[in-house]
Amino acid sequence: MLTHPMINQMQALGLAGMATAYRELTDQAGSDGLNRDEWLGLMLDREMATRTDKRLANRLAAARLRFSDACIENIDFSAHRKLDRRSVLALAQGEWLKAHEHLIITGPTGTGKTWLGCAFGRQAARLDYSVLYVRMPRLFEDLAMARLDGRFPRLIDKLTRVQRLVLDDWGSHGLTEQQRGDLLEIFEERYKRKSTLITAQLPVAQWHEMIGQPTIADAILDRLVHNAHRIVLEGESMRKTRGPSLLTDPEKAEIITA
Repeated sequence: MLTHPMINQMQALGLAGMATAYRELTDQAGSDGLNRDEWLGLMLDREMATRTDKRLANRLAAARLRFSDACIENIDFSAHRKLDRRSVLALAQGEWLKAHEHLIITGPTGTGKTWLGCAFGRQAARLDYSVLYVRMPRLFEDLAMARLDGRFPRLIDKLTRVQRLVLDDWGSHGLTEQQRGDLLEIFEERYKRKSTLITAQLPVAQWHEMIGQPTIADAILDRLVHNAHRIVLEGESMRKTRGPSLLTDPEKAEIITA
């Protein structure tokens, strides 16, 4: 008789996991043989799992990863990219995040830098860190627009507060004086406080020239490169090995009929 009122009370208190577990236990044959501590333990386990899953889903939604399905478990170590399994799995443990260190992934176009960066982004969210993915060209556009409409302080605060910032397509073009200043402010605020992951086709040795102004370049790289782990990918584009994508493929049917 008390089953439904108790479930309603749990749901009203935000205990959706416990309510689900209670409902399943009452419907499960043999659950009468469990004592009250075992019932409570199972209900608490379900509530913890439910909250963990919800928190991860919220973090991933806020991260806006370009490849939302990328994960450490699906990394292709067989490709000829000189990707060391032991190093990647060690980084996946997250000690570099605790130490507020950085991760730099470089390599030729098509070698999977962005996908790998998103996989590490998902892993950081699993470890309960806030994550934000942004492409560098879009970042500079957003910063320029934010200056015009008064959102600049809030945007800078968002970029400096996030625990794991993923900057994709670093070094795709030279920087203006304003862009150099914005990057310096971001990295100054994040230095030894938060971690940043950068993907770049441009080798690290050429970053100083790309940034342009020697003094600012020194300051940015000092806060970024010297306490960063590095992954250098090699080989041909992985897109070539997958073959061309044809518009006659079944999954492209909606394009043909649109």
